[in-house]
Amino acid sequence: MTAPQHPTPQYPTPTPANYNAAPPLWAPYYGAPFKDAVQRVFKKYATFSGRASRAEYWWWALVGAVVGIVLNIIISAGMVASTSTYSGYAYSAPTLGPVSIIGVILAVVWGLAIIVPTLALAVRRLHDVNMSGWMVLIGLVPFVGGIALLVFMLLPPKPEGQRFDQPVAPAYGR
Repeated sequence: MTAPQHPTPQYPTPTPANYNAAPPLWAPYYGAPFKDAVQRVFKKYATFSGRASRAEYWWWALVGAVVGIVLNIIISAGMVASTSTYSGYAYSAPTLGPVSIIGVILAVVWGLAIIVPTLALAVRRLHDVNMSGWMVLIGLVPFVGGIALLVFMLLPPKPEGQRFDQPVAPAYGR
């Protein structure tokens, strides 16, 4: 009697070098890692069509929050006290120092640089939940609009959102 034959273990084939499993830019990247999500925001700088996954949106929100906090720390740390008198009373008030001025300039440049990609990303995220991109304007309504937009960004993707996809035709002959 012979011993039972055990099948040899099946090992996965190694992933080829320089292989990128990321979906094409026109498709949402569900479960996107941090680096890929941030890169996609800049690669699709002013692209308001298509869809964006929750991962893409929230990684970008984290980047915006961290950069904003750092810039606010720079601005606050550079404040200096100035003493003034009014009607015989002396009082001290914080004013912008040289470091704060640099922080304000950096904050303005950062804000101007990210306004378009952030709006485009929000529109694409709304498309992923099968809503019109124009719903981003609800964020202009004080307080309630911001909360509503936050809820929309938290919603899971809907298959009906595929209507916003615009696959790019392959370029032949390259």
